[in-house]
Amino acid sequence: MRFSEFLDAEWKPALGCTEPAAVAHAASLAAARASGSIRQVRLVLDVRTYKNCHAVGIPNSGGRTGVLWALALGACLPDSSHGLACFGHVTPAVLAAAEDLVARKLLRVEVDATRPDLYIDCAVEGESGTGRAVLEVEHTHVARLEADGVQVGGTPAPRGDERPSVRAAVGALGLAEMRDLALSLTAEDRGRLREGAAANLAMAEHGVGLLPPGFVPSPGTDRLGRMSRLVSAGVLARMSGEPLMVVSLAGSGNKGITVSVPVALWGREGGHDPARIDEALAFACLATSATTHRLGTLSAMCGAANAAGIGVALGILLLEGATPAQMDLAVNTMVGNLAGMICDGAKIGCAMKAMTGVEAAFRAASLALADFGIPATDGIVGVDGDASLLHLGRLARNGMTGVDAEVLEIMQAKL
Repeated sequence: MRFSEFLDAEWKPALGCTEPAAVAHAASLAAARASGSIRQVRLVLDVRTYKNCHAVGIPNSGGRTGVLWALALGACLPDSSHGLACFGHVTPAVLAAAEDLVARKLLRVEVDATRPDLYIDCAVEGESGTGRAVLEVEHTHVARLEADGVQVGGTPAPRGDERPSVRAAVGALGLAEMRDLALSLTAEDRGRLREGAAANLAMAEHGVGLLPPGFVPSPGTDRLGRMSRLVSAGVLARMSGEPLMVVSLAGSGNKGITVSVPVALWGREGGHDPARIDEALAFACLATSATTHRLGTLSAMCGAANAAGIGVALGILLLEGATPAQMDLAVNTMVGNLAGMICDGAKIGCAMKAMTGVEAAFRAASLALADFGIPATDGIVGVDGDASLLHLGRLARNGMTGVDAEVLEIMQAKL
């Protein structure tokens, strides 16, 4: 694999939380194939996509939150070509049309608990025709497009052993192979990584204004405290619906922020060579995507803390010249420390979980550099980092299967 292939698949611009953006994207695709004024919009989601749309802010919506607004705005967009950046094209006219749909109760949302992977099925009924769009497995994979019940586009999402995705291919690599791939960057790869890190840092700096005064990172704040608070600010801003573009990682803008901000700043403030910083960020991104593959695209376990946190620890260790054994120790410590932190949907509280992941990553890296970490005799920790990641994925995919159902019931009761 070339690293540029990885960037094409996993390092993507996004505006707003990824799941509501995917819902809006599907709605816009369906609406583009309907005709006449909208009579009804019907949406079917898997549990985890619903969970991540439940309470999160929508950019350019005047402070609206949740899945109904994502659905309504998407159905009213005049152009369906903007993908996960679609909220950047919400105008006052689009917002007014969406308000009308919500007010007239023309939106219906259902949850299909039998879907194990990402599933977004949107049908728009117009006065003169209907359109339907289905996204599966990945946020931008169009599995089916229909106009008046006839398929007009889309390709089935690959499953199981069928032509594995880039993320699956990365997930099959060991830490040593990922490290080697991270050292193979082209000049173009480096430019794309730097641009993404700059966009994510801009969101973090913007989000500082949302923090309470006593929590704002000042020049006197220690490096760990300042960087972890910046990550928290970036995630808070994104979950609040602030209309700045970020670059997502492994389908998550929060992972993109959580990984790129501390790794880039640690390298810059530590006086490391810019080329080495690029390689550290590349390694961190690969490790995050590999862990995400093991956990699942949408997981019962918090990806910002577990997947991105592991990426941060490994990126820092690459900068500091750690040995492979020290990298194994850091992964073991992260798995032994944070495994089990649940995902209860996308919302402003994700800012605290991302901050926890970054703080844990700094501790794990520091301990590993002193040749100390949680030993393989402890709990689910493996004999090395690769084994620990396998155990983490097993826990997330098999051991936590009941978590999402309980989270969904709690969320629906709150409505």
